Amino acid sequence: MHLEERQKRILAAVVQEYVLTGEPVGSRTIARRYNLGVSPATIRNEMADLEEMGFLEQPHTSAGRIPSDYGYRYYVDHLMEPQGLSPEEQEHIRRRFQQRVLAVEQLLEETARLLSEITPYTAMALEPNPSRAKIEEVQIMPLAVPHRALLVVVTEGGMVEHRVLTLPPSIYEEDLEKISEALNSVLKGCSLDDLKELKAQVLKEMAKTGEYKDLLGEVGLLLHHLLFLVGNEKVYLEGVFNILEQPEFRDLSRLKELLAFLDQEEALRRLLKAPPRRGLTIRIGQENREEGIDRCSVITISYGVEGKIYGKVGLLGPTRMHYARVISVLQYVAQSLSQVLAQFYG
Repeated sequence: MHLEERQKRILAAVVQEYVLTGEPVGSRTIARRYNLGVSPATIRNEMADLEEMGFLEQPHTSAGRIPSDYGYRYYVDHLMEPQGLSPEEQEHIRRRFQQRVLAVEQLLEETARLLSEITPYTAMALEPNPSRAKIEEVQIMPLAVPHRALLVVVTEGGMVEHRVLTLPPSIYEEDLEKISEALNSVLKGCSLDDLKELKAQVLKEMAKTGEYKDLLGEVGLLLHHLLFLVGNEKVYLEGVFNILEQPEFRDLSRLKELLAFLDQEEALRRLLKAPPRRGLTIRIGQENREEGIDRCSVITISYGVEGKIYGKVGLLGPTRMHYARVISVLQYVAQSLSQVLAQFYG
């Protein structure tokens, strides 16, 4: 929809003022603070027109106006001016990523924590898709509980996936060692993406000797568990209680819906894996299809190494989000994260 230049300036002013204060914005406030060169009456008429076109809303008849989802979208796409980070902020982020990190999980947890500290929003980080990572070791270890074992898969970059297995009474500790050796002989250096093709090869290798033949059923089950890891990337979540500082969530029912959503890792995974897979994505209000966040904005950005291994980091907050700053923060953090990951995967 086409807006006149004055309408664009008024809409931008309403968005900026509402982001700062969280209070409905009146025409007198715009006239006093934004030097648009027109009277409050003219601004009031233009705001009424913007409301009629769907860019603004009026929560109460006697109150000022606030941006609608459509108004925020127009602002982000057409009116928002970039806001770079200060040299001090960039240096702070660089220092945090220079800390010694031993595993990718630790790095992503630190990334989410950093985002939640430098913004007033909830931060999310999705680990790299494990299906592309090469397997370094597979180990099946007995647990203290009878007939239980721990399947551990270590992939490049120090990523560790694990799952508790229930074993039949006929399987002993020495059998687990044999299964581990057989799995490693075929799987080491392969990616989880290759498992479907390798499954038959592993079973064939073990069937060559009677010693392993009796374990084929258990090995097939273990390979099935390995395949289950593909597509179940872990989500790291920090700053949940930042939400409590936002006036939009003083309503207990709205807060409960949001906290219920944040408690579902599968829903968070869907949110972060939603297309497009690369680049920056901004979803405002009802553009979010997940239940419980239709009054939130979610901004995500992908990170990666040579386009091969990637995940996403993001921030979730009210639609009254400081979009320009959040975008700058996410872009710089994703760039720094990718540089560190290059040391793991490069």
